[in-house]
Amino acid sequence: MDGELFPRERTLIAPGAVHVPDWLGAGRQGELLAACRAWARPPAGLRTVRTPGGGVMTARQVCLGLHWYPYGYARTVVDGDGAPVKPMPGWLAELGREAVAAAYGDAPDPPGPAAAYDIALINFYDGDSRMGMHRDAEEKSAAPVVSLSLGDTCVFRFGNTASRGRPYRDVELRSGDLFVFGGASRLAYHGVPKVLPGTGPRDLGLTGRLNITLRVGGLG
Repeated sequence: MDGELFPRERTLIAPGAVHVPDWLGAGRQGELLAACRAWARPPAGLRTVRTPGGGVMTARQVCLGLHWYPYGYARTVVDGDGAPVKPMPGWLAELGREAVAAAYGDAPDPPGPAAAYDIALINFYDGDSRMGMHRDAEEKSAAPVVSLSLGDTCVFRFGNTASRGRPYRDVELRSGDLFVFGGASRLAYHGVPKVLPGTGPRDLGLTGRLNITLRVGGLG
């Protein structure tokens, strides 16, 4: 079913993985960008993520609900200023529920209803930023992951559950696009090998790319 179109231009990328172009209109993109800018301010603001091996992620990050660090969650920014994590807003959790409904609404075998979204990871990419192939595996919940894009277009590489290598599929995610993956694809490897500078909508007023990833932790 690779490449099959759902109604309203939803594209099935892999079992349980759905791309919905232009899901966020211009007004909602602007509102979400304004919120991201507020969340990025300290305390518990935008930070550089360092891996246990000493590496540095080129995309910078801010978290809501729970703080993600390689490779776990905490209630304070353990690898930053030590401040309590900003709360997950109810309207953003509701946006996650709406996104899942948009992606799977009338699919024959949806991955199942999502619990309340209680974690958001917001990654900022400039023109040179990348994200290596990885899995979102620190959560105990199997609820689908919701990914929203703002600003510059990126190449999103969506792979398989067995390894970081092939087979994978490259999808261009533009400002306002929605990507949801759950079910058989919930633990698929994925990454961002390229950002295309200067491709975002001029009226948005964002240089670079923001990715808002919503998750259900199931961590109590």
